[in-house]
Amino acid sequence: MATPSARLRDAITDVPGIKVGHWTNRRAATGCTAVLCMAGAVGGVDVRGAAPGTRETDLLRPDNLVQEVHGVLITGGSAFGLDAASGVMRYLEEQGAGFAFAGSRVPIVPAANLFDLGLGSDRRPDATAGYRASKRATGGAVAEGSVGAGTGATVAKSAGRDRLLKGGLGTASELLDTGVVVGAIVAVNAGGSIRDPRTGEVVAAPRADGAGFIDLDAHLRTGRAWPSEDDDDGETADDQTGDGDGGSDGDDEAGPQNTTLAVIATNARLTKPQAGRLATVCHDGFARTIWPAHTMGDGDVVFALATGEVELELGGLGALEAMASRAVERAILRGVRLAAGLAGVPSASEWAASR
Repeated sequence: MATPSARLRDAITDVPGIKVGHWTNRRAATGCTAVLCMAGAVGGVDVRGAAPGTRETDLLRPDNLVQEVHGVLITGGSAFGLDAASGVMRYLEEQGAGFAFAGSRVPIVPAANLFDLGLGSDRRPDATAGYRASKRATGGAVAEGSVGAGTGATVAKSAGRDRLLKGGLGTASELLDTGVVVGAIVAVNAGGSIRDPRTGEVVAAPRADGAGFIDLDAHLRTGRAWPSEDDDDGETADDQTGDGDGGSDGDDEAGPQNTTLAVIATNARLTKPQAGRLATVCHDGFARTIWPAHTMGDGDVVFALATGEVELELGGLGALEAMASRAVERAILRGVRLAAGLAGVPSASEWAASR
């Protein structure tokens, strides 16, 4: 049995056998992140947002045939970015990973996308991007902030594009005394504000004029949307909804432009239903740090991977679920705090420093 790294990296790669690689294009303000488990892992998923863009999530249902997956892709580029999963599959096939069938290998790579179109140039992650991210994947330290799937991510979009802040990608891990380790990697592209659930600090919210944040709580209590500043006729954001698939062509918060994507990994031995349940519980980490979350404009998805090296003790599943959710919270906060401004959108740390 491989030995967990005791949170030496505080990253999802503290789970033995998990590798992470990014493809980042800052000019295009987009990217993708491959999470590889080449020996196979029991997979689960919970799609909670109402505007998801996904690939191969049905096979993760507990009653379906496939038990193991070999990687997960989270990507920018809206629905176009799902093409990058083909590159992850090609890389894994070359490495001999996947189900053996008729002399070939068939890697299973579920994927989900977030909407980052319009921030940079018109390039989106494609199969080549997915292949390069996979080729760069290591079990070492994981780059965070405005990288990979978090490159073009933004947050606090509730008051329109001129008040949003930069989102990003973060990772964290938690180690139980039993030797079970669980890690999370999260791409934060949320429409809501970001809060630290331990301190109550507002980390990111729509920018107020001049300095500070808009009081989002007070505004939401009014029950009204912000008016579109591009509309002289008083048309509100509610009149400008966009299409589904995890993205919208509109500039306002009502369109489904907002998605937070997470991958959870653990060395615990889980059944497929338990892996699905782990993914479900980890949405609590979203709800405690993102407000509001899981709206009609969100494509929120959590994947879970269990490599099966450590048997859970009696009652250990509840402890695993709790610590996994904690890892999600910290990964979200790290992704936003470590983000750098891009394409004219300041990060939360940059905006705070300018006050």
